Amino acid sequence: MRCVIQRVSEAVVSVDGREVSRIGKGLLVLVGFKADDSHDQIKWMAKKISVLRVFNDPDGKMNLSVEDIDGEILVVSQFTLYGELKKGTRPSYSKAAPPNVAEKLYYDFINALEESTKCPVKTGIFRAYMQVSLINDGPVTIILER
Repeated sequence: MRCVIQRVSEAVVSVDGREVSRIGKGLLVLVGFKADDSHDQIKWMAKKISVLRVFNDPDGKMNLSVEDIDGEILVVSQFTLYGELKKGTRPSYSKAAPPNVAEKLYYDFINALEESTKCPVKTGIFRAYMQVSLINDGPVTIILER
């Protein structure tokens, strides 16, 4: 399981020109899965994200979590996080979970996040062709893998 976590001022997901999710200050979480990812990994990742201290305290130090700032979380599935380019120029996605497996893991992850945090958790649409717009605050981007 791999997540790219971005601290954002705002983020929006659109499909076919229609907005489907929007958050203000919070975290945009791009998530990809492998077929053998487990429920324990999902729970660990959800808990880690909910307490990740990447927001500035009054002294300008990154000491606050998304909960501490009453932020929001936007989760977007992204199998391309497992793209490999060991040879050639076209990525191979053989390590990414197949869609039927990834979909269950995706919804399990969303549920685990909702259980781990009091923050609103919003989502993209699984397997949809999405446009994701964001204002990366900082910029702050963290890659987390388990």
